[in-house]
Amino acid sequence: MSKQKPFQPLPAEVSSLGGRVKRYAKVSTAVGGLAARMAGEKVLGIRGDTARRASDLRVALGGLKGPLMKVAQILSTIPDALPQEYADELAQLQANAPQMGWLFVKRRMAAELGPDWQGRFAAFDHEAVAAASLGQVHRAVSHEGRQLACKLQYPDMASAVEADLWQLQLIINLYRGYDNAIDPTNAHAELSERLREEVDYAREAKQMRLYGHMLADEPHVHVPELVPALSTQRLLTMSWQDGTPLLNHVDAPQEARNAIAYNLFRAWYVPFYNFGVIHGDPHLGNYTVRPDFDVNLLDFGCVRVFPASFVEGVIDLYHALQSNDRALAVHAYERWGFSDLSNEMVDVLNLWAEFVYGPLLENRTRRIQEAEGGVYGRSVAEKVHAELRRVGGVKPPREFVLVDRAAIGLGSVFLRLKAEINWHQLFHDLIHDFDGQALGRRQSDVLRRVGLL
Repeated sequence: MSKQKPFQPLPAEVSSLGGRVKRYAKVSTAVGGLAARMAGEKVLGIRGDTARRASDLRVALGGLKGPLMKVAQILSTIPDALPQEYADELAQLQANAPQMGWLFVKRRMAAELGPDWQGRFAAFDHEAVAAASLGQVHRAVSHEGRQLACKLQYPDMASAVEADLWQLQLIINLYRGYDNAIDPTNAHAELSERLREEVDYAREAKQMRLYGHMLADEPHVHVPELVPALSTQRLLTMSWQDGTPLLNHVDAPQEARNAIAYNLFRAWYVPFYNFGVIHGDPHLGNYTVRPDFDVNLLDFGCVRVFPASFVEGVIDLYHALQSNDRALAVHAYERWGFSDLSNEMVDVLNLWAEFVYGPLLENRTRRIQEAEGGVYGRSVAEKVHAELRRVGGVKPPREFVLVDRAAIGLGSVFLRLKAEINWHQLFHDLIHDFDGQALGRRQSDVLRRVGLL
């Protein structure tokens, strides 16, 4: 067996012109027909069949591994950042993309760990156990008998990122020609930065360690341990976490579903309120459930760090809604990055805030959503969208995107679980002794420890 080398991030994969051109061609085929139909409808002054266009787009994009699928999934959860028909269709894009075959895997692994890479494992499964938008996961066993998960990135992802973000901008521009209620410019910029970070597995390795530190005192949330000697900028090797998909538990007894929801809430919001860090992608494939209903976090690519002032703004808005303090609400929105807020705009933003914060404001055991079935927040989002269009539209700040994504994504999970929890008490357990200065010190300390500062 060859001597193991310490974890050294490889030079960033170059986003090649050839790779981008190929990707542009593939995605343009999916988007081009849609663009032509929308342009024709606009010239002719007809509305067209939005549902059919959205379905066509999903079918076309669904065969593409890569970033556009991931970004579309995230955008589909931001209320009316895309047409509802588009959001419904894009939300169906599955993370389980077609797998790389064994011959391809062998070449990719050799490129990351060298030609003798198989000798560095006692066993390495030929078939992937999961295939997602940016890479696929194989089970392996170390020479010490440790069960491992190896996440191997698909080739030429840097090129795919740039091509897909460019095409996504085209889709957004097409939609804005029809509806200007929400300007998604900042959302696109935020997702672009996060997605470029996601192809850097060396960065994700640091973020995995970050979550290990932040959740060290959470007994019911588990984070994999990195294996640095078997990791590169495009390969992450970590301890294997046994667990099953959340959807396996939607018919479990109420107590079990409540425990899963409680643990997921802690997994997302202990880091946010204690360290100012949010995991921006609560996709079902990013965690699993243990037999005792503990949860495993499995993916750490989409992570954002906020200043203490932003977290204070989130808490300020809660108190503003609780006490009907309009001035405090405006102050909170401004801390989030909203600007030039008219009285009408504040009223519209409060509609959405009252929905998101609603379960936290009631000191009782309840479901996350009681007034409606179906998609979490659908009727409220439609009302907010109509009001935004009436008052001239809004440009949500970048800082809003992932926090809102986490709230709506987790709310959808809690809705599926039919969890019945005192969300008010759970929230107050996190914020009752909040201190922004202490958060700043904890944040700086932990970011330095993992090399992110």
